[in-house]
Amino acid sequence: MRLGIFVKTFAGTDPAAVLAAAAAAGYETTQFNLACAGLASMPDAVPADVIAGIGAASASTGVSLAALSGTYNMAHPDPAVRDDGLHRLAVVLGAARALDIPLVTLCTGTRHPTDQWAHHPDNSDASAWGDMAAEMAKALDLAERQGVDLGIEPEQANIVTSAADAVRLAAEMGSPRLRVVLDPANLFEAAGPDEARRIVAKAVDEAAPLIAMAHAKDRYPDGRFATAGRGVVDFPDFLRRLRAVGFDGPLVTHGLAAEEAGEVAAFLRGALR
Repeated sequence: MRLGIFVKTFAGTDPAAVLAAAAAAGYETTQFNLACAGLASMPDAVPADVIAGIGAASASTGVSLAALSGTYNMAHPDPAVRDDGLHRLAVVLGAARALDIPLVTLCTGTRHPTDQWAHHPDNSDASAWGDMAAEMAKALDLAERQGVDLGIEPEQANIVTSAADAVRLAAEMGSPRLRVVLDPANLFEAAGPDEARRIVAKAVDEAAPLIAMAHAKDRYPDGRFATAGRGVVDFPDFLRRLRAVGFDGPLVTHGLAAEEAGEVAAFLRGALR
């Protein structure tokens, strides 16, 4: 597995500087965000010189680009908001193709009108799944045209909350372009180590054929998110299980401060061993 980090962990809008910081902290790949090139995360255009600058920064630092963020609220209650997000996703997909980035990451959304990462009670309504699935079909059509995969991440606050949900959606979509980003800390709210290990193990088995990327975030027993290695997630067990199902892709950490990046890289390399 290649060890990576969310590039937004490091402050700045110069791709060469943020990727150099990632390399210095011990990472070989990254999940890139266009905000780190001075644009909006979901811009309405990406100038050619920005594409060139990102590509040159990756080449000069040796930090590869494993994925590009393309998150918008795919279940927003306002169709106009979803339409705008889809337009911007098309722009991000074009940038990914230009940079040879194989995966664009998505958010399956929420009915919450102002926060795409916040739970809403209407998320469990069939209409929320229907709107998200219709949006996903459009997104997959765009992805197919660009030759880029889409990665969805099960999140407790979103429409797709579990590996089983992700498998259901993949079956409905019928597209090999739909993949899973598996973050163990997003598979449960509050749990002890034993329960967390059981939940994560089940998710790895269920999502195995779809997993394109693993994330490395943690949770404290009370449900608060934690830096990898400080909570209840058993990372050596998680990584052993990923290997057992044939996963050998990027392992990307996030939810940490820049000053913690080196320590987390060392922890994860130890867990990988």
